[in-house]
Amino acid sequence: MTQDPARRIPQIIAAEIGARPEQVLAAVELLDGGATVPFVARYRKEVTGGLDDTQLRNLAERLAYLRELEARRAVILGSIRDQGKLTDALAAQVAGAVTKAELEDIYLPYKPKRRTRAMIARENGLGPLAEALLADRSLVPTTVAAGYVTEAVPDVKAALEGARDIVAEGLAEDAGLLGRLRGHMRKVARLAARGIEGKEAEGAKFRDYFSHSEPFFTVPSHRALAMLRGRNEGFLTVDLEIEPEAAPGQSEAERLVRGALKVAGKAPGDLWLAEVAGWTWRVKLRLSLTLDLMAEMREAAEAEAIRVFARNLKDLLLAAPAGGKATMGLDPGIRTGVKVAVVDGTGKLVATSTVYPFQPKNDLRGAMAEVARLIRLHRVELVAIGNGTASRETERMVADVLEALPAPKPAKVVVSEAGASVYSASELAAQEFPELDVSLRGAVSIARRLQDPLAELVKIEPKAIGVGQYQHDVDQHHLGRSLEAVVEDAVNAVGVDVNTASAPLLARVSGVGPSLAGAIVAHRDANGPFATRRELLKVARLGPRAFEQCAGFLRIPAGTEPLDASSVHPEAYDLARRIVKACGRDLRAVMAEPAKLRALDPAAFADDRFGLPTVKDILAELEKPGRDPRPSFRTASFAEGVDQIGDLKPGMLLEGTVTNVAAFGAFVDVGVHQDGLVHVSQLADRFVKDPHEVVKAGDVVKVRVVEVDVARKRIGLTMRKDGAAPPPRDPKGPPVRAPRAPEPKAPETGGFGAALRDAMTRR
Repeated sequence: MTQDPARRIPQIIAAEIGARPEQVLAAVELLDGGATVPFVARYRKEVTGGLDDTQLRNLAERLAYLRELEARRAVILGSIRDQGKLTDALAAQVAGAVTKAELEDIYLPYKPKRRTRAMIARENGLGPLAEALLADRSLVPTTVAAGYVTEAVPDVKAALEGARDIVAEGLAEDAGLLGRLRGHMRKVARLAARGIEGKEAEGAKFRDYFSHSEPFFTVPSHRALAMLRGRNEGFLTVDLEIEPEAAPGQSEAERLVRGALKVAGKAPGDLWLAEVAGWTWRVKLRLSLTLDLMAEMREAAEAEAIRVFARNLKDLLLAAPAGGKATMGLDPGIRTGVKVAVVDGTGKLVATSTVYPFQPKNDLRGAMAEVARLIRLHRVELVAIGNGTASRETERMVADVLEALPAPKPAKVVVSEAGASVYSASELAAQEFPELDVSLRGAVSIARRLQDPLAELVKIEPKAIGVGQYQHDVDQHHLGRSLEAVVEDAVNAVGVDVNTASAPLLARVSGVGPSLAGAIVAHRDANGPFATRRELLKVARLGPRAFEQCAGFLRIPAGTEPLDASSVHPEAYDLARRIVKACGRDLRAVMAEPAKLRALDPAAFADDRFGLPTVKDILAELEKPGRDPRPSFRTASFAEGVDQIGDLKPGMLLEGTVTNVAAFGAFVDVGVHQDGLVHVSQLADRFVKDPHEVVKAGDVVKVRVVEVDVARKRIGLTMRKDGAAPPPRDPKGPPVRAPRAPEPKAPETGGFGAALRDAMTRR
């Protein structure tokens, strides 16, 4: 571990992402040179040996951490060297630290610190006393301490307390001991939460944690964050219990501390040092290490919560688009009315209205007439209904309208309103629709997100889309950075029509950003549509470097160059034409009838510049140019007569849409204004470790109602074919409980019931 950081970092990352060090080195060079992850993943496969976007994101994250670690290592070595205390052994120890925590443990004895009790004891001449008692266990501490009584040390007790402080500080700065204690605590500690007396009613949503304890090393992220939120809001105390049943002096932790002092016998010095060890553990080490482990737990829980949010966001962004069809968006409301917006197949707003079918106006007939008029006038093919308050009532009204219309009738779809209100009040929405009321902007967003979820959702800050768990409790900078990466990857995976895309969508394209996106739109508005990708070089401030990064992701479907409609990068057009020439046909003919492409040998076209991966990508693209990687559009059909949670009964079989996937299961909208939970144990007739193995946000699924708690607004669902039978055990994990209807008398630490309760505090 003493080699140069430039070699060490690639080796560490390579082992973590399943790659070779030379692949990591190549990727680091590209990223440091300004290349984006989507560009490197798609167009530099030969250079990196085929690292995908997930590997590259992990690489970039770890690269930043390890570079910070190396910078800190250099600072620590310099500090110890300046103190004149750097030995070869210590330098090797510092060089061998693989985490920031380990590095700080080593540095602790040499770290400049404020005046401590041990420092004061040494200033009072008690250093030799501590050294003597450590060196000769046959000495009687009280007898030896009597010789150190001075004006500054009034009596034997004060002398021994000073010596104790010196010994304790040495223990608290022993990196090896700290490491052993951390390891022991991780294995035996239990995370314990207790309700604060007198706040039970106010903090009722945390009542499942008022008397809760579970092993620290297995606590799932969602429960850890729930308990920490309860503590932060003043309703819970949260602590680590370390061997609470052990008698004083008999815990393994105290034995480890005594071992560091080599306490082995019953000599007077051993007995005194044993007391010092116990005191040091109870007063100094237990508290500091508990704080360290709690911080570690929170960091791990936040990382998992961010990972879940990122994965859900990706699924939502890559949800099936309904396509370029005239769409009506309905933003339901009761007293304020239902806001109506109609957009054409390109997403352009063509009509707005507000109808009042519900109280207090109850103008149902007028509302139906207005909706029918707009559908006929603008030849609406899809009706998107927001899933908020009065959604089912609005859906029923639309169903009655459609029943009276002649065929072909529009399809009605209930869509998520997540983030629509954020967009409505945003500066972007104000620029796009300066004359439109804020409430009507939400209806426009609902319509457009059915046509193309990705194009519309990029206008909303990712954190506001709300498909995470405890998203407001995690590190907001880290969350924001992770979600921005997800949006970037999703946009570039699909590709963007440069002649129709909005500035927010263009801004997410590799190498573009907000400034260039604005310049592209301004150039397009001033000069008309781009005829070729090469014309992008005429855009102000869009130079060759930016063009290299973005060109492959920007599409021109009806341009003069057929390849501009594909994901083939302009730098590889000559290679693509060689492939087409080998087919003996015109480029457009090959794209329309690609059978001959499948007969070609990719290896025959590889050369020093473009290897086999690029050739295969081009062949696949020519076969289906500009293909959309998103799934085909499909919608859920809600059960008639099931509009509120009170309409649900155990045993009902329903269809619904997955709205969110958490570590403990999936939330499904079945049309009753309250998502139901399919616990991880109920997702399949087999053991499921990660819910994402089975479902993702946007999936349409069949579920059976298992449990309904109207008072607490909780719905238990199952996707198991056998109803809700106990699932198979994971051979490496604890048993997972099947659902049970009544509220348990004692809180559970896992299983379906616990997850239902966790759902209450997840956001």
